[in-house]
Amino acid sequence: MDSVQYRNFLELSYEELEQLNLEAKSKSAAHTPDAELRDYYLKYLTDEKQLKAVTVCFTDLEGRFHMLDYDKKFLVKSYDNLTFDGSSVRGFSVVRESDLRLAIDWGSFRWMPADVCGPGKVMVFALIKDKDGSGYASDFRSMLKEFSDELWKKDKSIANVAVEIEGFLFDGINAEQSYDPREGFTFVASGGYYTSLPKDPLRTFIDRFAEAQRALGFENEKDHPEVAPSQFELNYSYADALLAADQIQLYKFLARQVANSMGMTASFLPKPVTGINGSGMHTNISISRDGKNLMWDPKGEEKLSAFGWEFIDRVLNSAYDLCLVLNPSVNAYRRLDPNYEAPNQIMASAVDRTSMVRIPLGNEKSARVEVRTVAPDANPYLTIYSLFKTGLTGPIHEKMDMKARKAGVKKLPDNIYSAIDDFKNSKFVAEIIGVENQQKFAELKSEAANRCPKELGKTIKEMEVIYHHEVQNQLIWKSF
Repeated sequence: MDSVQYRNFLELSYEELEQLNLEAKSKSAAHTPDAELRDYYLKYLTDEKQLKAVTVCFTDLEGRFHMLDYDKKFLVKSYDNLTFDGSSVRGFSVVRESDLRLAIDWGSFRWMPADVCGPGKVMVFALIKDKDGSGYASDFRSMLKEFSDELWKKDKSIANVAVEIEGFLFDGINAEQSYDPREGFTFVASGGYYTSLPKDPLRTFIDRFAEAQRALGFENEKDHPEVAPSQFELNYSYADALLAADQIQLYKFLARQVANSMGMTASFLPKPVTGINGSGMHTNISISRDGKNLMWDPKGEEKLSAFGWEFIDRVLNSAYDLCLVLNPSVNAYRRLDPNYEAPNQIMASAVDRTSMVRIPLGNEKSARVEVRTVAPDANPYLTIYSLFKTGLTGPIHEKMDMKARKAGVKKLPDNIYSAIDDFKNSKFVAEIIGVENQQKFAELKSEAANRCPKELGKTIKEMEVIYHHEVQNQLIWKSF
């Protein structure tokens, strides 16, 4: 007799999931004390008999998403002593410092769709701690949380982020790991911008993805096929910096899960196919204080405040320093191709989409700075942290008007080797992320780059795909 009938694990409707997850988000947005959140969710885990496991998530230095499932009863008893082997995670501990701890960030507690993640599970993000209980130096989620908390404690300021993440849907499971440059990737749809027909494979994927995203409390806005064939983008509401970074990881996770269930692959390679538009992750940034948007000034240039323009000038001034953070893979430099609206010009503009920074049309609520250079494979925590730290504390030579910002425009590097050199030699990068992280990140990127041909050429190379940090695993890495 089939044993499935004896199982009785939690499976909530999408409406119930959305309500629970929006309530969880509101608790976090209200800055509910960590201890109060811990006690609330521990009681829920204890009382809810249909839960079997808690998926605990963390992100490594390069931005890979890692998940461990803990038995619910074990986690309730041992939540304050969860350990893992950091030496097995590229870019984390060396062997002699292998033991790291996972500290539950209870404000990130979420209920997951059973059809996407399996029944009887909830998910929570973790902060990584060293053996002595201090924050682990290479955990940028912890660093971003600390930054956000300090901003709030100082004067009730909130760092707001909204992202526009593009990706491709390809035929076949694990299409990246089995990539053959002679055949390339296989599109599942040939339509273009906004033109995918209802119930075709791409539109069906987008619909299922949007449903799961809504259930997780993303507060969806719009979704559509993008310019390139088989390309998609699903937009959702802005959030505080930490939640926004978490949602980037969940966005990509959900996309991959839904695509896999359909026999397809959701890919976030910046430029998986030559001759068409690549994928970006436009990152919209603002800061509010006491409900006031500090980026807005109805009398300012492009209706942006002096504070906003200074933020932009600081980011532009550190463009070379940050390029590797925003574009962390060999493949990402194919996207910085001026023939396809590449945001590679180190300037700001309200209309020119080849600018590194754009000032979108906005109002008192929506005024913001859009950093267009960010690739979808960037570590969201490192990226958002670096952009805010740069915009608020980075070097600035002089305040400029729009005309001056367009004069003598320079361009971002068109290859990862130049970006690595700029990153390694930046005193400012060392200041904001630490010398150790600067060295480790540069070494990881150099190791991957050295496994790829130095000239990009017109064909997407096998090595730039399979040794991409979101594609490779230990087996692939060691097979070289």
